[in-house]
Amino acid sequence: MPVSGQLNLFGVEARPPSAFDLEGLLAGAGQVVRLGGTARVSVVVDAAWRVRVLAAEFTLRELATSWKPDTEGHFAVRTAYSSALAPLAGRWLKGAVKCPPRGLALDGRKLRLWLAAGGSPDDQGGFTLALGPGDEAAHEPVGAALAGLGLAPVLLGSPDDGPAYRIVGRRRLARLAELVGEPPQDSPPDGWPLIK
Repeated sequence: MPVSGQLNLFGVEARPPSAFDLEGLLAGAGQVVRLGGTARVSVVVDAAWRVRVLAAEFTLRELATSWKPDTEGHFAVRTAYSSALAPLAGRWLKGAVKCPPRGLALDGRKLRLWLAAGGSPDDQGGFTLALGPGDEAAHEPVGAALAGLGLAPVLLGSPDDGPAYRIVGRRRLARLAELVGEPPQDSPPDGWPLIK
């Protein structure tokens, strides 16, 4: 619970987990594909701890999970095809292309998944939330949703690390930490924002 002892309306405690929380992965580098009346969400992550955290989060939402390593030391994590994810695919796909929906709203549960998949501290005291390659061109709704939570992100486009949103400033980082809740057990000590 937040330091003030009050329930945060957008934090992880505000509502029960749902399949729509996977919008957090799609706001980042995640992908969604349809098959008939079902859909599957997948994301490539850079560390085994992220696989464990995402698998636990998927299980919490009653979504079967699989993963496999690739040759570059990354891991592909994905849900099984599920009818519970079909509405999510309907919101995020235009044909076969991922496109953030207008009026996108993020909250602590969605941000927690995004952070688990692609959040990391940077060397200047900020925190970055990774996007997929080429995602920065269509991500105005994602930036607006982050700004609506009081995070005021800066869009970065790096040929080395890929595009990301960067959150800086003590108050914004404290807000991010408040929204995403306690670090998962498997996260490294510096891999999760903390309320200070």
